Amino acid sequence: MTNSVSQPPPRNSALKAAAPAEARKKGRDRRTGSAGRTGRAGRLAQRTQTDAHAPCPPGQRGGLYRPLSQDELQAIFDTALDLLAKLGMGEVPARLRDDLLAYGGALHPTARDADGQPRVLLSHACVERAIHQAAKRFVLHGRDPARSIEVGGQQVYFGTGGAAVQTLDLQTSKYRPATLRDLHDFTRLQDALTNVAWFTRCCIATDVEDPLALDLNTAYALIRNTSKPTATAFTLAEHVAPIVDMLDLAAGGPGAFAARPFMKAHISPVISPMRFGEDAVEVVYACIAHNIPVSCITAAQAGATAPATLAGFLAQSLAETLASLVMVQAIKPGHPMVFSNWPLVIDLRSGAFAGGGGETALLNAASAQLSNWLGLPSGVACSMTDAKALDAQYGAEKGLTSLAAALAGGNLIYESSGMTAALLGASFEAFVLDDEMHAHTYRILRGIEVRPDTLGFEAICEAVLGEGHFLGGAQTYAAMERDYFYPTLADREEPRTWANQGGLDAWQRAKVKAQQILASHQPTYLEPAQDQAIRARFGDLLVAPEAPAVAPI
Repeated sequence: MTNSVSQPPPRNSALKAAAPAEARKKGRDRRTGSAGRTGRAGRLAQRTQTDAHAPCPPGQRGGLYRPLSQDELQAIFDTALDLLAKLGMGEVPARLRDDLLAYGGALHPTARDADGQPRVLLSHACVERAIHQAAKRFVLHGRDPARSIEVGGQQVYFGTGGAAVQTLDLQTSKYRPATLRDLHDFTRLQDALTNVAWFTRCCIATDVEDPLALDLNTAYALIRNTSKPTATAFTLAEHVAPIVDMLDLAAGGPGAFAARPFMKAHISPVISPMRFGEDAVEVVYACIAHNIPVSCITAAQAGATAPATLAGFLAQSLAETLASLVMVQAIKPGHPMVFSNWPLVIDLRSGAFAGGGGETALLNAASAQLSNWLGLPSGVACSMTDAKALDAQYGAEKGLTSLAAALAGGNLIYESSGMTAALLGASFEAFVLDDEMHAHTYRILRGIEVRPDTLGFEAICEAVLGEGHFLGGAQTYAAMERDYFYPTLADREEPRTWANQGGLDAWQRAKVKAQQILASHQPTYLEPAQDQAIRARFGDLLVAPEAPAVAPI
């Protein structure tokens, strides 16, 4: 009796019919000839000269993670518009009140501040006008043009932020007050890290007490030790002009910095809930007058200065950041502003800041989605671990929060490098570990390229008909450098090899790498004449930091 089920063809017969003759020839050559070994040696030699970060450079595209539906985005936006139009902003400085009224704002008919001044209402049309006029893309310049980045769209960059008052000491692994020496060392350390796209001063030099001296020394540490885009904060508006004088000296002369600003300002002009801060508003005016790009940061805390419900929090925080946008556009339409809506969370049991939880990840991802939806260059804050040690808590909190923000398409992800202890601490080893984490995240964002050459029909045929594996294949070698990132800190050895090599954990390996960078990387981004001119101008205020923590090799 004939079996009605078709019998399978002999092994490989169908594939042999489909596989090109050239593929079969290559398979035979690999089995019998020495050319494969020669080619492999050449490719391995070439690989040693390849940038290990090539598969995942900064600036990958995010936006695939969307925690909010279109209806939810609209509902949050509508509530934010209603808050600005019906409740308005309080404690508006007189100068800003005049500008907002000229821009289309109005005085609240009944609601007054404690000083008797009416709150300022911002109509829907007023806010829509500001969104329309806002810069949608702009360049954050590095002193080295090759290190400049474009902010906007859905390009994702990891950088720094924070004002840590403690440093996790590289030698003792204990926390101590942060110093000016630390700031210099953090700046030159991150200068050597590929995946930190810009550098905001990450710690406060607690050994510099005078506010003007602190701001000047902070700016000096940045321009001396990195050529990436930088950012700083100004304690008072009157500090802006002298620091711009310093930046002009570094840039080539009067007006040179304003023509190509390589340092932006971090400012929090809105104090939650729903009021302006006079000193910070004055800093905004001063920065705009000197053409300094601004990152206007809203940093409400859920359950304390904003609603505990996530939706209500997002509505208020969005309203407050939109108020900053209206302010900037009222002063100078089109001035570059990073829409830095940073949802922050506290532990409602204790009131302690909580930077590493799932709520932080979700809220900042939603903030990035809202900003993208409005077409505004976004800044969010993630990777703010609450861990004090570089342990499992550290890795879990940093990984989940930074990945969520990146997948959602946050343009600039602040606080994502080097920060520990709920932003109270900064760590050299953390910078190194976070840099490698960012590379993996960029690789995830890059996604999968689906093309005829990557689908690899012929390569599959060749392997099946040839040696039975893909090791050493031309497609494998091509993908090896193009598609895969190879970490230098993460350990992929088997347990016995790991033990024989000292059994180091990630913290220990990062400590060694940080020490190596600090010992060898001594950048000189200020020419002697520039440095001399700056010291001649500000010598009484510039403090010479103590000797480096790690001596040069």
